[in-house]
Amino acid sequence: MHGAPTAVDAEDVRRVVRLAVDVLRHADPDGLEAKAGTLEWTCRETLEHLADDLFTYAARFGLAKPPVSGVLPFRTSSDRSGGPANVIFVERSSGLEGLLTVLEACGGLLASVLRTAPSDTVAYHVFGPSDPEGFAAMAVVETLVHTHDITQGLGLEWSPPQELCARVLTKLFPHVVIASDAWETLLWATGRTALPGRPRLTEWRWYGTQGEVAAGRAG
Repeated sequence: MHGAPTAVDAEDVRRVVRLAVDVLRHADPDGLEAKAGTLEWTCRETLEHLADDLFTYAARFGLAKPPVSGVLPFRTSSDRSGGPANVIFVERSSGLEGLLTVLEACGGLLASVLRTAPSDTVAYHVFGPSDPEGFAAMAVVETLVHTHDITQGLGLEWSPPQELCARVLTKLFPHVVIASDAWETLLWATGRTALPGRPRLTEWRWYGTQGEVAAGRAG
Protein backbone atom coordinates (compact mmCIF):
# COMPACT_ATOMS: atom_id res chain seq x y z
CA MET A 1 0.00 0.00 0.00
CA HIS A 2 2.70 2.47 0.99
CA GLY A 3 4.42 2.06 -2.40
CA ALA A 4 1.34 3.27 -4.29
CA PRO A 5 0.89 6.89 -5.48
CA THR A 6 -0.24 9.09 -2.59
CA ALA A 7 -1.19 12.37 -4.26
CA VAL A 8 -4.58 13.76 -3.25
CA ASP A 9 -6.07 16.72 -5.12
CA ALA A 10 -9.11 18.88 -5.81
CA GLU A 11 -10.72 16.22 -8.00
CA ASP A 12 -10.65 13.82 -5.06
CA VAL A 13 -12.50 16.41 -2.98
CA ARG A 14 -15.13 16.80 -5.71
CA ARG A 15 -15.43 13.04 -6.02
CA VAL A 16 -15.84 12.21 -2.35
CA VAL A 17 -18.36 14.99 -1.76
CA ARG A 18 -20.38 13.77 -4.74
CA LEU A 19 -20.33 10.22 -3.39
CA ALA A 20 -21.40 11.45 0.05
CA VAL A 21 -24.27 13.50 -1.39
CA ASP A 22 -25.40 10.54 -3.50
CA VAL A 23 -25.69 8.19 -0.52
CA LEU A 24 -27.22 10.77 1.81
CA ARG A 25 -30.01 11.53 -0.68
CA HIS A 26 -31.48 8.20 0.42
CA ALA A 27 -31.84 9.37 4.03
CA ASP A 28 -35.17 9.73 5.77
CA PRO A 29 -35.48 13.52 6.28
CA ASP A 30 -37.27 12.85 9.55
CA GLY A 31 -34.20 11.07 10.92
CA LEU A 32 -31.82 14.03 10.85
CA GLU A 33 -32.12 14.64 14.59
CA ALA A 34 -30.79 11.15 15.35
CA LYS A 35 -27.34 10.91 16.94
CA ALA A 36 -24.58 10.59 14.33
CA GLY A 37 -22.79 7.34 15.09
CA THR A 38 -20.51 7.64 18.11
CA LEU A 39 -20.61 11.45 18.07
CA GLU A 40 -22.59 13.61 20.48
CA TRP A 41 -23.93 15.60 17.54
CA THR A 42 -27.05 14.93 15.51
CA CYS A 43 -26.91 13.94 11.85
CA ARG A 44 -28.05 17.47 10.93
CA GLU A 45 -25.34 19.05 13.08
CA THR A 46 -22.69 16.75 11.65
CA LEU A 47 -23.68 17.62 8.08
CA GLU A 48 -23.46 21.33 8.89
CA HIS A 49 -20.10 20.78 10.58
CA LEU A 50 -18.77 18.97 7.50
CA ALA A 51 -19.91 21.78 5.20
CA ASP A 52 -18.31 24.24 7.61
CA ASP A 53 -15.00 22.34 7.50
CA LEU A 54 -14.92 22.49 3.71
CA PHE A 55 -15.85 26.17 3.64
CA THR A 56 -13.27 27.26 6.21
CA TYR A 57 -10.56 25.20 4.49
CA ALA A 58 -11.38 27.03 1.25
CA ALA A 59 -11.36 30.43 2.93
CA ARG A 60 -7.76 29.97 4.04
CA PHE A 61 -6.61 29.67 0.44
CA GLY A 62 -8.63 32.67 -0.64
CA LEU A 63 -5.83 34.77 0.82
CA ALA A 64 -2.60 35.46 -1.07
CA LYS A 65 -0.79 34.69 2.19
CA PRO A 66 -2.90 32.37 4.35
CA PRO A 67 -2.46 32.52 8.14
CA VAL A 68 0.02 29.99 9.53
CA SER A 69 -0.55 30.56 13.25
CA GLY A 70 -4.33 30.68 13.63
CA VAL A 71 -7.72 30.43 11.93
CA LEU A 72 -9.44 33.27 10.11
CA PRO A 73 -11.40 35.58 12.43
CA PHE A 74 -14.88 34.42 11.47
CA ARG A 75 -17.52 34.72 14.16
CA THR A 76 -18.66 31.23 15.08
CA SER A 77 -21.73 30.16 17.01
CA SER A 78 -23.57 27.05 18.09
CA ASP A 79 -27.27 26.26 18.11
CA ARG A 80 -27.03 24.50 21.47
CA SER A 81 -24.61 23.74 24.27
CA GLY A 82 -22.39 20.90 23.10
CA GLY A 83 -23.20 21.41 19.44
CA PRO A 84 -20.57 22.24 16.82
CA ALA A 85 -19.37 25.85 16.61
CA ASN A 86 -19.77 26.82 12.95
CA VAL A 87 -19.61 29.68 10.52
CA ILE A 88 -21.97 27.83 8.17
CA PHE A 89 -25.57 26.98 9.10
CA VAL A 90 -28.33 25.74 6.82
CA GLU A 91 -31.88 27.12 6.83
CA ARG A 92 -33.92 24.41 8.58
CA SER A 93 -36.93 24.87 6.32
CA SER A 94 -34.79 23.74 3.36
CA GLY A 95 -34.67 20.23 4.81
CA LEU A 96 -32.34 17.46 3.71
CA GLU A 97 -32.04 18.88 0.20
CA GLY A 98 -30.84 22.19 1.59
CA LEU A 99 -28.19 20.48 3.71
CA LEU A 100 -26.90 18.51 0.74
CA THR A 101 -26.92 21.57 -1.50
CA VAL A 102 -24.79 23.52 0.97
CA LEU A 103 -22.44 20.56 1.44
CA GLU A 104 -21.94 20.22 -2.30
CA ALA A 105 -21.44 23.98 -2.70
CA CYS A 106 -18.79 24.11 0.04
CA GLY A 107 -17.01 21.10 -1.44
CA GLY A 108 -17.05 22.69 -4.89
CA LEU A 109 -15.71 25.94 -3.47
CA LEU A 110 -12.81 24.14 -1.81
CA ALA A 111 -12.02 22.15 -4.94
CA SER A 112 -11.98 25.32 -7.05
CA VAL A 113 -9.68 27.16 -4.66
CA LEU A 114 -7.29 24.23 -4.36
CA ARG A 115 -6.93 24.05 -8.15
CA THR A 116 -5.62 27.62 -8.33
CA ALA A 117 -3.54 27.79 -5.12
CA PRO A 118 0.24 27.61 -5.68
CA SER A 119 1.44 24.20 -4.54
CA ASP A 120 3.91 25.74 -2.08
CA THR A 121 1.24 27.78 -0.26
CA VAL A 122 0.92 26.84 3.41
CA ALA A 123 -2.04 27.50 5.70
CA TYR A 124 -2.81 26.91 9.36
CA HIS A 125 -4.44 23.79 10.75
CA VAL A 126 -4.63 22.73 14.37
CA PHE A 127 -2.73 19.53 13.48
CA GLY A 128 0.03 21.53 11.80
CA PRO A 129 0.30 23.91 8.81
CA SER A 130 -0.18 22.23 5.45
CA ASP A 131 -0.19 22.82 1.70
CA PRO A 132 -3.10 22.52 -0.78
CA GLU A 133 -2.57 18.78 -1.21
CA GLY A 134 -2.61 18.31 2.54
CA PHE A 135 -5.86 20.23 2.84
CA ALA A 136 -7.36 18.19 0.00
CA ALA A 137 -6.49 15.04 1.94
CA MET A 138 -7.91 16.50 5.17
CA ALA A 139 -11.15 17.39 3.38
CA VAL A 140 -11.41 13.86 2.00
CA VAL A 141 -10.90 12.35 5.47
CA GLU A 142 -13.46 14.70 7.03
CA THR A 143 -15.98 13.77 4.34
CA LEU A 144 -15.30 10.04 4.55
CA VAL A 145 -15.58 9.73 8.32
CA HIS A 146 -18.38 12.21 8.92
CA THR A 147 -20.44 10.58 6.19
CA HIS A 148 -19.83 7.34 8.09
CA ASP A 149 -21.07 8.97 11.29
CA ILE A 150 -24.19 10.27 9.57
CA THR A 151 -25.01 7.03 7.77
CA GLN A 152 -24.62 5.15 11.05
CA GLY A 153 -27.27 7.42 12.55
CA LEU A 154 -29.56 7.13 9.53
CA GLY A 155 -29.19 3.41 8.90
CA LEU A 156 -27.57 3.77 5.47
CA GLU A 157 -24.68 1.85 3.89
CA TRP A 158 -21.47 3.77 3.13
CA SER A 159 -18.53 1.97 1.51
CA PRO A 160 -16.12 4.49 -0.05
CA PRO A 161 -13.37 3.54 -2.54
CA GLN A 162 -10.54 1.57 -0.98
CA GLU A 163 -7.88 3.26 -3.09
CA LEU A 164 -8.95 6.72 -1.91
CA CYS A 165 -8.91 5.58 1.71
CA ALA A 166 -5.43 4.14 1.21
CA ARG A 167 -4.10 7.37 -0.31
CA VAL A 168 -5.33 9.61 2.49
CA LEU A 169 -4.04 7.16 5.08
CA THR A 170 -0.61 7.24 3.47
CA LYS A 171 -0.69 11.04 3.19
CA LEU A 172 -1.97 11.95 6.66
CA PHE A 173 -1.45 8.87 8.85
CA PRO A 174 2.17 7.78 8.19
CA HIS A 175 2.25 6.25 11.68
CA VAL A 176 -0.56 3.80 10.85
CA VAL A 177 0.05 0.42 9.25
CA ILE A 178 -2.66 -0.13 6.63
CA ALA A 179 -4.49 -3.42 7.06
CA SER A 180 -6.00 -5.38 4.18
CA ASP A 181 -9.09 -3.15 4.31
CA ALA A 182 -8.05 0.50 3.98
CA TRP A 183 -11.51 1.82 4.87
CA GLU A 184 -11.68 -0.17 8.11
CA THR A 185 -8.14 1.02 8.87
CA LEU A 186 -9.18 4.65 8.37
CA LEU A 187 -12.17 4.18 10.68
CA TRP A 188 -9.83 2.73 13.30
CA ALA A 189 -7.25 5.52 12.81
CA THR A 190 -9.97 8.14 13.41
CA GLY A 191 -11.31 6.52 16.58
CA ARG A 192 -14.50 5.09 15.08
CA THR A 193 -13.97 1.37 15.55
CA ALA A 194 -11.71 -1.39 16.84
CA LEU A 195 -9.79 -3.87 14.69
CA PRO A 196 -8.41 -7.31 15.57
CA GLY A 197 -5.45 -6.64 17.86
CA ARG A 198 -6.11 -2.88 17.73
CA PRO A 199 -8.41 -1.50 20.44
CA ARG A 200 -10.52 1.50 19.54
CA LEU A 201 -8.51 4.72 19.89
CA THR A 202 -9.66 7.31 22.42
CA GLU A 203 -7.20 9.91 21.08
CA TRP A 204 -6.04 10.28 17.51
CA ARG A 205 -4.72 12.81 15.01
CA TRP A 206 -3.33 13.11 11.51
CA TYR A 207 -0.07 14.69 10.31
CA GLY A 208 -0.64 17.22 7.55
CA THR A 209 2.70 19.03 7.71
CA GLN A 210 5.07 17.83 5.00
CA GLY A 211 7.93 15.86 6.49
CA GLU A 212 6.40 15.77 9.97
CA VAL A 213 7.23 12.58 11.81
CA ALA A 214 4.91 11.09 14.40
CA ALA A 215 6.31 10.83 17.91
CA GLY A 216 5.23 7.19 18.09
CA ARG A 217 3.75 4.53 15.88
CA ALA A 218 0.20 3.22 16.21
CA GLY A 219 -0.72 -0.24 14.99
